[in-house]
Amino acid sequence: MARAGIGRAVVEQARDALLARGVHPSIDAVRIELGNTGSKTTIHRYLRELGRQPMAALESTACLSEPLGKLVEQLASQLHAEGQARVEAAEAALNQQREQLQAQLALAQRALAAAQQQNEAQARQLTAAQERVQAEQLRSASLQQALGEVQVRLADKDNQIRSLEDKHHDARQALELYRTQREQEQRRIDTQVRQLQGQLQTLQQGALVYQQESTRLNRDNERLLAEQRQALAQRATLEQQLEQRDAQVQGLRAMLAQAQGASEEMRRRLAACEQGPGTLERR
Repeated sequence: MARAGIGRAVVEQARDALLARGVHPSIDAVRIELGNTGSKTTIHRYLRELGRQPMAALESTACLSEPLGKLVEQLASQLHAEGQARVEAAEAALNQQREQLQAQLALAQRALAAAQQQNEAQARQLTAAQERVQAEQLRSASLQQALGEVQVRLADKDNQIRSLEDKHHDARQALELYRTQREQEQRRIDTQVRQLQGQLQTLQQGALVYQQESTRLNRDNERLLAEQRQALAQRATLEQQLEQRDAQVQGLRAMLAQAQGASEEMRRRLAACEQGPGTLERR
């Protein structure tokens, strides 16, 4: 008999702990994990129920990456197949045992009908059989209660799945909105890039024109500098010639002054000669 408080959740925790350590969750391994407590039949039933729901576990892999999701799906499928094989073997053993018990009960009933006067040992066997029936009835009631708990848990799991599906739907809508906004932003950036490329092409053309104009101006400047140097050389030559002519003019002016002095002296002498010899002597 299972100890008080052992249910599907406890068996599931023990099974998950064994799987996490890489140990196959057999009935004996789970019972050892539970501290050698609990009915093997109860443990087998819970393991069979857990093994029949691989898709609920697979649905949680939707948030995993594709390689990891495939690995989890493969492991879950393998565990389900192995568990199903063990469940079918256990069911076959239980069916054989039940048939044997049914045959024994039929034999006892026939023996009881044939000989009503049985000894006390047969009475004790009948009492024991009745006790087993009562135990089975209690067990059936316990199973019904456990089934109700399982159904409640299943309903809770269904609600959780629906909540996750709603969240997934909202996430997909948010992703679609983000993609739309990103595409709009990308189109705006592409438009700006094309505008900037056009402006850059215009600037490059203007720079080419400016470069050509600058080359022409540099050539004109070089020509003007050459002309300026030539003009300066001519000016220096003319200034030198002017200085030479100024010197010649000064010499001529000195000679003119001397000539004028000599001429003045000659005029005085002539005047004196005209006035008479005495005037010249007085002078």
